[in-house]
Amino acid sequence: MKINHITLGVLAALGATLAGCGGGDDPPPLNVLPAGATHHSTTVYGATAVGNGSTAATQDLLTAGLGRTGLGAAAAPAYADPLNPTAAELRRNALFANYRGLADPTANGGYGRLYGPNIDLNGGDTLGEGLIPGKEYLGSLDDGSGRKRVAMAVQIPTSFNPDNPCIVVGPSSGSRGVYGALAAASEWGLKRGCAVALTDAGKGMGLYDPTDDTVNKIDGTRATRSAAGALAHFAANLSDAARNAFNAAFPNRLALKQVHSQINPEKDWGTDTLAAAKYALYALNQEYAASYGDAKTIRFTPANTTVIAGAVSNGGAAALRAAEQDTEGLIDGVVVSEPSAQPSANSGITVNVGGTPVPTVGKPLIDYFTVANLYQPCAALADSVVMAEASIYNYMTLTAMNARAANRCAGLAAKGLVSGATTAAQAADALAKLRQYGWEPQHDTMHNAHYGLGNAAIIGMMYTTGYGRFSVTDNLCGMSLAQVNATGDVIPVSAAVKAASFAIGNGTANGAPASVVYNDSVGGAKSWAFAVSPSTGSADFALDAALCQRALVTGRDTVTGAALTATSTPTLAQSQAVQAGVAEVRLSGNLRGKPTLIVTGRSDALVAINHSSRAYAAFSKGVEGAASQLSYIEVTNAQHFDAFLPLSGFDTRFVPLHAYFNQAMNAMWAKLKSGTALPPSQVVRTTPRGGTPGAAPAITAANVPAIAATPAAGNAITFSGSTINLPN
Repeated sequence: MKINHITLGVLAALGATLAGCGGGDDPPPLNVLPAGATHHSTTVYGATAVGNGSTAATQDLLTAGLGRTGLGAAAAPAYADPLNPTAAELRRNALFANYRGLADPTANGGYGRLYGPNIDLNGGDTLGEGLIPGKEYLGSLDDGSGRKRVAMAVQIPTSFNPDNPCIVVGPSSGSRGVYGALAAASEWGLKRGCAVALTDAGKGMGLYDPTDDTVNKIDGTRATRSAAGALAHFAANLSDAARNAFNAAFPNRLALKQVHSQINPEKDWGTDTLAAAKYALYALNQEYAASYGDAKTIRFTPANTTVIAGAVSNGGAAALRAAEQDTEGLIDGVVVSEPSAQPSANSGITVNVGGTPVPTVGKPLIDYFTVANLYQPCAALADSVVMAEASIYNYMTLTAMNARAANRCAGLAAKGLVSGATTAAQAADALAKLRQYGWEPQHDTMHNAHYGLGNAAIIGMMYTTGYGRFSVTDNLCGMSLAQVNATGDVIPVSAAVKAASFAIGNGTANGAPASVVYNDSVGGAKSWAFAVSPSTGSADFALDAALCQRALVTGRDTVTGAALTATSTPTLAQSQAVQAGVAEVRLSGNLRGKPTLIVTGRSDALVAINHSSRAYAAFSKGVEGAASQLSYIEVTNAQHFDAFLPLSGFDTRFVPLHAYFNQAMNAMWAKLKSGTALPPSQVVRTTPRGGTPGAAPAITAANVPAIAATPAAGNAITFSGSTINLPN
């Protein structure tokens, strides 16, 4: 139960008054920054302009002055000088990109109708352009090494009610920067009148260019490492001599913060999230608490402020980890969507679907991603995987890469990793192996999309390097990062792209501007998509690198099964480093009895549900037993990327999961403020829009029915120990 903050506020003010009049010997507790935090700036944002929004005066907290209309526009606003965008312009375009990175921005898909800046928390179209004025605190968190540099932003809407204080903590999704939870935590929290605590949790657009020793600063602008100083977001831990030697051997390479910081930032996602919540309390006390001399007293504390951790994907994992590590009672409730949750143990976890156990569950993320990296390009040629509308959106599938996909099948077959004398037979076997490893038939048509975008290749490189704390100079498994051209050749990074990287990049090696490069490709370095493996002599999506990454996870040669040694490729020491990093990030399952809602899409083939959401829910239930207040909601016809929904074939097949995140946040608010029971664990059965691929009809509320307060028997999800039972 939260203590009435009004009483505490009055007492704090009274204490300050008495102390100032000589009425007491001891000063009241004073407001201080969390340990390791630095406050950089406080900016006031208005809500009077809709359009360019290029300066702080014309921006707002949620839409950067663009409003509902601007966020839904096809293109981001232009920079006055593309080579030297201002911090305000970068913030504007970062908000534009990050909102659209999580939500379908099309009206037929639900934007502006079911969700969006104009839609209130009851689902009504009452908020106009949806601009939200207020203040934004920008800060950073470091551990004293100068290498951590977690970015934090606290958004305080003018509608914040100090007599009913609340905070929504939003660690970023994926590898995104500090605004990566904008469409989730910020939109819901700001509309509710809560302060919002955002953090990149050690990820974000820390793009470092070894060629000229330049970095992104915390505000997104670029400078040399020395000029940026303590404001540098990330710079590789290299001496000038080492940097020059690397540039000579591997010119035009790049480094990313999550990949190359050499501190395994994922291990700190929970404590970083808790620090962001404390930074929010600091900001609120600076704004609303009584003064004591030149300082502020403490009016808002965990005891009198409602705090919800609400986040998506990797941000969801950070929120769960924060709840597990919350020894101070800071967080009151947790809402996560499609979390990349990694249980600390998978033995004893059982996932039953329609009474049938799933064969492989609860594996760490890099484990199942390295399996996907091996088999997805071959499996994408299987009959049940190919999407009928592939010819319309070739870049979303392997249609334009079928010859290389067939080469991958042949390479796997030659190494005894798939069976079959024909490509079709080999593809069917590769798909069977994916299903045996935890994917299900409803995931079939997602495999080609995910591999077409390089998701498994990107994660395979990023996470093995990050978990093992390898340097940019280590080129683990022969992999590096660089900008590439249309045929996969390494090129110098574009000055304009680099200048805008804070706004357009999502922290991964997705090509904006960094792509995964296989240095050892026959004939010279190529991007993963065009690489020729030395062992096969074929363009097969860098099969040799995929084999190496899988060996890092298992500790064994992927082809022979032999244990790695000090001289093998990769080495035993490299594998042990990766495995140690994985052990650091797995979750305990102990949510300390906090009310928790997990919402996930049944068709999520990226953060595979049998290894993440389902497995974690079962694991946590087993760990907490009767103390558990976790409810698990699974939504049919929903997958990981709502941003895919405008694309042909995705529009007809899938519904937005984002709508259910908002429902879950409303349910958690009702639980914490009114004592309303959380909805029971259940499957929510949605109806896809159907119609013609690329021209699906407009979504309606009937397509996305509400989470039920009392689900039908055929939709109920039950638990027994560490077993989860789901209906078909």
